[in-house]
Amino acid sequence: MAKFTITVLGSGTSMGVPTLGCDCKVCNSADPRDNRLRPSVLLEFADQTVLIDTTPDFRQQALRERIRRIDAILYTHAHADHILGLDDLRPINLKQRGPIPIYGAAETLETIQRTFSYAFGSYTPESHVPKLTVNPLDPGGSVSLNGVEFQTIPLHHGTGRVFGYRFGNAAYLTDHSEIPAASMARLLDLDVLFLDALRHKPHPTHTTLSEAQRLVSELRPKRAYFTHISHDLPHAYTESTLPPHMRLAYDGLRIPVEESR
Repeated sequence: MAKFTITVLGSGTSMGVPTLGCDCKVCNSADPRDNRLRPSVLLEFADQTVLIDTTPDFRQQALRERIRRIDAILYTHAHADHILGLDDLRPINLKQRGPIPIYGAAETLETIQRTFSYAFGSYTPESHVPKLTVNPLDPGGSVSLNGVEFQTIPLHHGTGRVFGYRFGNAAYLTDHSEIPAASMARLLDLDVLFLDALRHKPHPTHTTLSEAQRLVSELRPKRAYFTHISHDLPHAYTESTLPPHMRLAYDGLRIPVEESR
């Protein structure tokens, strides 16, 4: 299993932080860790670059991290804050001179194809469109990318279903209100675990900070990072209330993950 570097492209909720029209303390914070683009991570290993989700902020994220290549994209689900940056893949297609394979649940990929129908039609476009190959994944299934297995982790997002992904001894979960027992069993023996931790107040489709802490206590990863964070959680203060192995993710954070044993 290759060594990984995980880069947090965005750690915010669907509305981002600062949130439009809001004058709260976090939205006016001078701490750059309180500036949260929509949630996504970049995985780098063995000269491969794998992206999880293409947020509406993807162009800004890619410029910030100087992303030059994408070998594959894994989608968690098809909500707007996770797919609407797909059109900004066009210059990467041009540079790579070929399509990018995308993976996700069948219903997720169907929504993406419907939303970006111009990129998937049989006609010849007059201008550049994203070039993608579509690869459905089964719940609990996996895909091997350059010898690294990415396993789907089915999750509940309110009444909807989303995928998390485990790769080696790391896993990325976002937008979940419940982790089924079968999926909990797939999240043991981790070095790094990302979990949804929207805010303190309960939400029908997301996990609260205290619920995320409880999950960490049950799953016992060496390191846990909370993401999909709203403006209810100021970074510095919130981290001061957490044990050392639990941290808030922040945009631009780079996390090395050693080879699994």
